[in-house]
Amino acid sequence: MHESEVDLNRLVVFTALVEAGSFTAAAQRLGTTKSRVSQQLAALETELGVTLVLRTTRRMALTSAGEQFHADSMHLLDEARAAIARVGAARHRPSGLLRVTAAGDYGPAVIAPALASFKHAYPQIEIDLVVTDRIADPIAEHFDLSIRIGWLRNSSLRAARLAAFRQCLVAAPAYLSERGAPTHPRDLAAHDWIALSALRSPLRWTFASQRGTRTTVRLHTTLQTNNTLTVQAFVRAGAGLSVLPDYLVDEDLRTGRLVQVLPRHRLPDGGIFAVYPGREPPAKVRAFIEHLRQHLATPS
Repeated sequence: MHESEVDLNRLVVFTALVEAGSFTAAAQRLGTTKSRVSQQLAALETELGVTLVLRTTRRMALTSAGEQFHADSMHLLDEARAAIARVGAARHRPSGLLRVTAAGDYGPAVIAPALASFKHAYPQIEIDLVVTDRIADPIAEHFDLSIRIGWLRNSSLRAARLAAFRQCLVAAPAYLSERGAPTHPRDLAAHDWIALSALRSPLRWTFASQRGTRTTVRLHTTLQTNNTLTVQAFVRAGAGLSVLPDYLVDEDLRTGRLVQVLPRHRLPDGGIFAVYPGREPPAKVRAFIEHLRQHLATPS
C-alpha cells in the first residue's frame, strides 16, 4: 500500500463515525446513507490493509489500530481546518508581506508615497517595493502586484485600471530660446529629439489637433536612454525635446523649469494599471488597489 493509494476524503467519514458512535448517526451527520458510510469505511480499511472498526449487529468498537489512526486523523484534520481558516483570514483581512513592482520613474514619485500612507493605515502589513524599468513577471518573481504604465499588452494576468496620465511634449526654456519653438508637429523633424529606447516606437509619434486632425511624425535622434528620469534630466539640461508623463513634469511646468511645446496638439493619454496574478487577489492586494486609486484621485 502506498500513501497515494489512500483516499484522504475517507478520513472525514471515519472520524465522523467514531465521533457519532454508530453508522446511522454518522450518516445523519454527513448527510448521506448508512450503506455509504459502511462502504467508505470498508474501502479505507482495504486501502490501509488493517481493520479499524469491529462491528456487530448491536455495537461497534475501535481496534487498537483504529484508535491510533483516529488520533492521527484528528490531528491531520485539525491542521487542515487551521490552514483553511488562515487562508480565509488572508482573504478577508489585509496581512502579511505585500510585494509590489513599479517603473523607475513612477515607483519613487507615486507608488512609494502611496505605500507609505498604506502602511500607516495597515501597520501589520510588511512592504517590499522593487523599482525596475523592465516588465517583471509577477508569477515567476513572486510579486503580489505590478504597477504598469502606458498600454497593456495581451496577458493572462488580471488588471485593474487605476487612472490615466497625459503625455507632455516639453523642452527647457534655454533650448527653445536657442532653437526656436515649433508651431506644428511637422517642425519637430528639425529639432534635437531625446528618445526613450524602452518604448516600442520611440521615434514615431501621432499628435491630434484641437479640430481632431491627426499628424504622425518620425523623428531622428543622436541622444537616447532607456530610463525616463534620464530623459527628464537631458531635457532639463537643454539637450532637446521629448515626451514625458505629466506626473513627472507637472512641477517642472509649474516652476518654469520646463515649457510645454505645441500645447494645441495632444498625444494619446496613457493608462496606469494594477496587474496581479490569480482570479481572486488576497485582501492585502485589494486593499492597496483601492488605496492607490484614492491616492491618485486626490489632488497633490
